[in-house]
Amino acid sequence: MKRTLFLTTFFFTMIGVFSAAAVEIPAAKLRAFKPLPSSMESAANPSSLAKIDLGRMLYYDHRLSKSQKFSCNSCHMLDKYGVDNEATSEGHKGQRGDRNSPTVYNAAGHMAQFWDGRAKDVEAQAKGPILNPVEMAMPDEKSVIVVLKSMPEYVALFAKAFPGTKDAVTYDNMANAIGAFERGLITPSRWDKFLAGDQKALTDVEKAGFLKFTEAGCAACHSGVLLGGSMYQKLGVVKPYPDTKDVGRAKVTKSEAEKFYFKVPSLRNVEKTGPYLHNGQTKTLAEAISAMGDYQLGMKLTAAEVGSIGAWLKSLTGEVPLNYIAKPKLPASTASTPRASAD
Repeated sequence: MKRTLFLTTFFFTMIGVFSAAAVEIPAAKLRAFKPLPSSMESAANPSSLAKIDLGRMLYYDHRLSKSQKFSCNSCHMLDKYGVDNEATSEGHKGQRGDRNSPTVYNAAGHMAQFWDGRAKDVEAQAKGPILNPVEMAMPDEKSVIVVLKSMPEYVALFAKAFPGTKDAVTYDNMANAIGAFERGLITPSRWDKFLAGDQKALTDVEKAGFLKFTEAGCAACHSGVLLGGSMYQKLGVVKPYPDTKDVGRAKVTKSEAEKFYFKVPSLRNVEKTGPYLHNGQTKTLAEAISAMGDYQLGMKLTAAEVGSIGAWLKSLTGEVPLNYIAKPKLPASTASTPRASAD
């Protein structure tokens, strides 16, 4: 009886020892990952405090839309991790785009912008939505400049942000100012602390989730600083994706070989940026993980495996720079500032 009790006690004690063993991530598993940089500067668009401050104002200014109801922040809400949590975003006259609005946080580090990569950087991307008839619907660049020049405060701010320029209020400079501001939208997370050497920054559950993530093959596309954003990949590598309405990058390149290819999204803040995929039809993070296992890797991940990977992905949720994104006081409209149009 005593022997049996001893063996039983020993057995359960050893289970406790093994289950409590710390999870270690081999250094080799981390070579494909890098922490976020402190800045994402552009040699072509060097930042300055004046340019960033102007960009912040423009980012929040609804007067850059025809109805004066929409700003950059309408679809990319800075207090909601840079998204609106809608499948597709509402724009002019209640219209909706055909793709999910990706987060603007850390976007400056991507190789290109938009799901199909049609804009080379955040400066080029900033020009698109303002003139898009489904989004902000301004008729042309000239109309935008008329709005900006109608406010003397904006004229002075442009001159300060772009010194030595005869006429600083241009569409390109507007985009450069917005881009300079967006380059500061960086969200370091516990993952970065871990990569920097703080082993306690992640729990053992999260470490195990990372190991499952790499074991499953997810890191083939989601690696680097942003865990994505650095390549195009076909949606439906192993198994055809059922929604074929959007041909992805082929819409831009007209190449049959790039049909259903999209820019691989970054996984940073992914816990907060649903719904997922280009069409916004995948509602939860668990569904997204499961779908990627199925369509991209040919794996039927178990609920436990999905949960494990999801636990690690939540460690990528970063710190929103609240002071940096605080909405500024905007220049006052004048009698010559164009009024809203519902047309």
